[in-house]
Amino acid sequence: MDIGIDLGTASVLVYIRGRGVVLQEPSMVAIDKKTKEIMAVGIDARRMLGRTPQNIVAVRPLRDGVIADYDITQQILKYFIKKANRRFVGMRKPRISICVPAGVTSVQRRAVEDAARSIGAREVHIIEETVAAAIGAGIDISKPRGSMILDIGGGTADVAVISLGHCVVSASAKVGGDAFDEALIRYVRKKHNLLIGERTAEDIKMAIGSAFKRSVDITMEVKGRSLLTGLPESIIMASEETREALRENVAMITDLIRGVFEKTPPELAGDIIERGIVMTGGSSLLWGLDKQIKLITGINAAVAEDAVSCVALGTGKYVEYMAEKMKKV
Repeated sequence: MDIGIDLGTASVLVYIRGRGVVLQEPSMVAIDKKTKEIMAVGIDARRMLGRTPQNIVAVRPLRDGVIADYDITQQILKYFIKKANRRFVGMRKPRISICVPAGVTSVQRRAVEDAARSIGAREVHIIEETVAAAIGAGIDISKPRGSMILDIGGGTADVAVISLGHCVVSASAKVGGDAFDEALIRYVRKKHNLLIGERTAEDIKMAIGSAFKRSVDITMEVKGRSLLTGLPESIIMASEETREALRENVAMITDLIRGVFEKTPPELAGDIIERGIVMTGGSSLLWGLDKQIKLITGINAAVAEDAVSCVALGTGKYVEYMAEKMKKV
């Protein structure tokens, strides 16, 4: 059995060879602080966010795309793999490929590999997210031509220029869906004196979040706790406000792209000008982000089909490639 895992800050996707993406859940765990017992994992843990007693806390074992809590990460890997394939128990140990951000250290890479081996993997392959995203987006990375990938997940934004199957130039920044949510929380608190939680910020981002000026402003009702009275309160928030709130985060992403362009060989830069930038990851779906990137860089940017699953799909295809390669050896 061959398994590909997109071990993201915000969500975990599991790909099983021959079955495709079989699981997508938040990379979140609810823990009893007193007993250290895991109460819930994934979607069940997310439902508890902001609604638990003081002794139960919902946490993410991954921060900024890397393992922050090794033991919990090991347990959720085992949980998700078994949930994705109930036949896992007692079967031959699987080959597992796991994606990591481009900027991880060798120590962090080894931590991911050790976590996979601890749950019974007979082989572990670590693949960079941008390479997996390119494969999942349908790009033939084996050819000698430049392709630029912008992968924006929950914890990081990764930009890479890929040619002949390898990253020629790459860069990573700690800006993604989580940073977007935090920026919205700060903005609402400062502008409206209203305290909102992570789930509400995510709802705002998905419903009216904008990186580019809309032709028609849209609004939504936002509920929270007033910092002035301490009582529940609701406001009407406009999409233009979210553009203001996210301005700094969007600028970090465009600066990241420009920085990679400055280091890209001229021949590959010409390929990218012709072919454009391919955007993947859940946070690339922020409305107007592709338009803002084109405005700043002058290069066409397009969100890949099924952008959320691109990394997992690419990881799965990499697993299949490695399986076929092993057969020939």
